Amino acid sequence: MKGIGKILLIFMQCIFIILLIYSAYNIYKWSTENRKTSEILNNITRSVTVDKDNKPIVDLATLREENSDVVAYLKVNGTDINYPVVISDDNEYYLNHSFDKTVSGAGWIFADCRNKIDGTDKNLIIYGHNRRDGSMFGTLKNILSKEWYEDKDNRNITLNTNIGDINYEVFSVYQIEEEDYYLKTAFENESFITFVNNLKYRSIKDFGVDITEDNSILTLSTCANDNNYRVVLHAINKWLNL
Repeated sequence: MKGIGKILLIFMQCIFIILLIYSAYNIYKWSTENRKTSEILNNITRSVTVDKDNKPIVDLATLREENSDVVAYLKVNGTDINYPVVISDDNEYYLNHSFDKTVSGAGWIFADCRNKIDGTDKNLIIYGHNRRDGSMFGTLKNILSKEWYEDKDNRNITLNTNIGDINYEVFSVYQIEEEDYYLKTAFENESFITFVNNLKYRSIKDFGVDITEDNSILTLSTCANDNNYRVVLHAINKWLNL
């Protein structure tokens, strides 16, 4: 019995050591990814300035020299979201690749591969990881707080794109279990108005925004609560500055 107890003790010690090494590795990997993301962002800021209204003035051509997948630049007031938006042939690549296309658990901010970003998208969808350090879409959860959505400055989002700067007005914010209803980009079996009315119904606040068939919308989405929920923002286009 003493021999068995000693073996069990050694086994438990080995398991503990393995878990300790695994945890240390993950902490090192996480901190390394965060440091690299910060370095990339510092480099990106050389291509971005802000005007008197705190709106970004972006040199997309220079950013595309760094990454040809760049299609837009997104800034959301009241959050730390201030990133170039990229796109690839699928919705998997930028889940684990950074702006410089190296492998990274932080991923990057990317548009749905079904979108064209040419002014014809009825629902332009942009994704990002909910990082614990607040990077990527780690601060998108701010939209669920009354302090955020009662501040009218936060409700206007400018997306710098290849066709011009598009201004959006927020009309819906909410948290929902994982699903794909709000990720529609084409409306054949359901009208666009029915779709956006359902999104308005979900919102934790009635923003009182009127929407017509002529509008298009912007959708921001990230995971929450260990990937069981999604934090979502919807905004309608107000004007395009070419």
